[in-house]
This record gives sequence, C-alpha cells and structure tokens, in this order.
Amino acid sequence: MELHEELLELLQENARYHIDDLARMTDAEPDEVEAEIERLESEGVIRGYQAVVDVEKTDRERVRAIVELNVTLDRETSYGDIADRIVQFPEVRELRLVSGDYDFDMEVQGDSMREVSHFISDKIAPIPEITQTVTHYHMDTYKTRGIVLGDGDDDDRLSISP
Repeated sequence: MELHEELLELLQENARYHIDDLARMTDAEPDEVEAEIERLESEGVIRGYQAVVDVEKTDRERVRAIVELNVTLDRETSYGDIADRIVQFPEVRELRLVSGDYDFDMEVQGDSMREVSHFISDKIAPIPEITQTVTHYHMDTYKTRGIVLGDGDDDDRLSISP
C-alpha cells in the first residue's frame, strides 16, 4: 500500500495521531509523512479534520432529519446545478446524489422540528426542480463514521429465566 493510502486510513481512524506515530506505523520518515500530509491537504484530498461528538452526552439540543429529494431535470439543469444551490444553506449538513427510489439524500439540522420542517417547506420544496420531499427525523445514533457511540456499559444480552 502506498504511503498516501496508509496515511489516509490512519488519519480517518484518528486525526490526532502525531507525525512521529504516523511515521512509525507506516515505516516512513517523519519529514516524509509531514510532506505527504501537506501535499494531500494542498491538493484537496484532505478537506479538514473533525471530532466525532456523541451529541447525546452534551447539553446541546439539535434536531436532525434525513430528507429524500426527488427532482426532475430539464435541458439546462443538471444534478450538480441543483446541488450547488442546496449546499449553500447552512442547515444542510450533508447532501449526496444516490441511486434508487429518490435522487438526493440530504441531512438537515435545526433547533426544533418546527424549524427543520419550515426550512424544508420554505427553502427546499420551492426549488422548481424538486418534485417531492420525504423527511425522516433522526431519533438516535449508534455508530457514526466508524465509531460506536454510547457508554459501552449496556449489557444487551437477553436474560434467561430458569
């Protein structure tokens, strides 16, 4: 495996690894690792570093929803054109073009269900190419970005009665 591939895997596992640790894990020199990371950042391969937060363990009350979007394209409008408009809204956390029964999968975040609902009905649904929205409110997260959430103390084994 090439150095950049190894580094990408390791940084996705833990973006806080020290350069010396990355060098040791990849059998490379620290200067080489640092230069490769700088190259990956400057080329836009690495777009940023983020912490994975278990929101349930914070005092922050946010409502998230997954929204299915169906669109109809015309000769002048592409999926990219529609996406360019949608990603400008700060409420939109993620937007993906998907295959299947709908076209876009969008994650939205707000302070309340009312706020999220109004955002979808007032800002997203009126976009001329959008023909249908289906909203699924986020209830709980058990695993995100490869990391299992929760306190880990839960014993999920079924009890056995004699």
